[in-house]
Amino acid sequence: MSDELSEIGLVGLAVMGQNLALNIADHGFRISVYNRTTSKTEEFVAANPDTPGGLVGKQTLEEFVQSIKRPRKIIILVQAGGPTDAVIEGLTGLLDPEDIIIDGGNALWTDTIRREKDLNEKGFRFVGSGVSGGEEGARFGPALMPGGKESAWEELKPIWEAIAAKVDAETGRPLEGAEPGKPIEGGVPCAAYVGENGAGHYVKMVHNGIEYGDMQMICEAYNLMDSLLGMEPGEMSRVFGEWNQGVLDSFLIEITADILGQEDPETGQPFVDIVLDTAGQKGTGKWTSVNALDMGIAAPCIAEAVFARCISAIKEERVAASEVITAELPAFEGDKAAFVQAIHDALYCSKICSYAQGFQLMREAQNEYDWKLDFGQISMMWRGGCIIRARFLQKIFEAYQANPAIANLLLDPYFKSEIDRCQANWRRVVATAALHGVPVPTFASALSYYDSYRSARLPANLLQGQRDFFGAHTYERTDKPRGHTFHIDWPAPDRPQLQINP
Repeated sequence: MSDELSEIGLVGLAVMGQNLALNIADHGFRISVYNRTTSKTEEFVAANPDTPGGLVGKQTLEEFVQSIKRPRKIIILVQAGGPTDAVIEGLTGLLDPEDIIIDGGNALWTDTIRREKDLNEKGFRFVGSGVSGGEEGARFGPALMPGGKESAWEELKPIWEAIAAKVDAETGRPLEGAEPGKPIEGGVPCAAYVGENGAGHYVKMVHNGIEYGDMQMICEAYNLMDSLLGMEPGEMSRVFGEWNQGVLDSFLIEITADILGQEDPETGQPFVDIVLDTAGQKGTGKWTSVNALDMGIAAPCIAEAVFARCISAIKEERVAASEVITAELPAFEGDKAAFVQAIHDALYCSKICSYAQGFQLMREAQNEYDWKLDFGQISMMWRGGCIIRARFLQKIFEAYQANPAIANLLLDPYFKSEIDRCQANWRRVVATAALHGVPVPTFASALSYYDSYRSARLPANLLQGQRDFFGAHTYERTDKPRGHTFHIDWPAPDRPQLQINP
């Protein structure tokens, strides 16, 4: 009977899939689940018999599809790339026109564009939805960034808004306290329609790129306290805990304080001291950096964060190099408490620049892909549930509310005043780190970005002269209208100027 059919289905019962399914069921929606390894489906359903909506496990893809109400809504949460394509291919022969396929994985947005076009042509509807928040977010409220056909979003909307993280309407602070079977009620959902043609997964990619920058910046703050100031992990934990009460209040600062206070279960030593200093990556930071380069948008904080992970990966080579490449460096002799505050300010300013770069990238992308992105709405979606959730996203929301067409967040009065207030300490930290041999790639690149952006004149005039000399790439003149290009005939004895265009 129709009332026995599920309102939605989910394929892929890894950690994210299981938790998202439970989140959906907790909100009273009956959900069918399927996993290629059928034993995992059986174990999952058996372990969760009492959800408000109900979990329905199916052994075959055919049974799974038939258990869902039409038009069907099916979430795919499997490995990005080929595995996702394989699931889609398996589903399409079983679905009816107007059924909706939702890819909730970290898909490359160009793959989403391809899938959306292909499935739309076949009569189906496709939603590429960014999902951020990790295991806990998926279970109790993630940030959701859906893109695709707007008609598909309208049908998915009641479920997506129900399961999303919630924030206070006035303050933007996340609403917490959800438990199994008892989800958060009220608040503003961190889910909203982004746009067609891969927009949802693009915004999620930029979110992850900003996340890369955020994490590396925090690590640089930690490294300065550790290497330069000689602070113990417990002491640093208390500092990050204090920072989490102010402008740096965020999920990543919160968990940093927790991690630094954790003991190693085996040795009882500080946990952070026994973790090998090599970092992995899943590609989204790289995708963001490559896309920024492709579109000619400066996003150095994100790129440097990716490069920092790359150089961390060559552990053995770095150890060998440390025995050969040495430097005579002075010991730190300043006021420790004052420098800790300076590190705080450097982190804050760098963070502002990193977010500014991410939003600039999205602004350019909407022109490239003919999207109409609502940046205030995007910042609102990121206020809760996601990995980069932070207090100051409310200020980004307010900045776009005040001026939706603002070219760069650095021009917003609030952020301008904050950097004005903190930049002396920021400069001090970058300079001190250089003098003492402590690498701070994102702090330094953020400062260079800031100084470049505020410069009416950059040395690119000389660079363009070089390009014209060896490659006849032409140049524009300061005393002529933009668009008029010239070339010096460099090999000629008298080096005449030639007007090329117009």
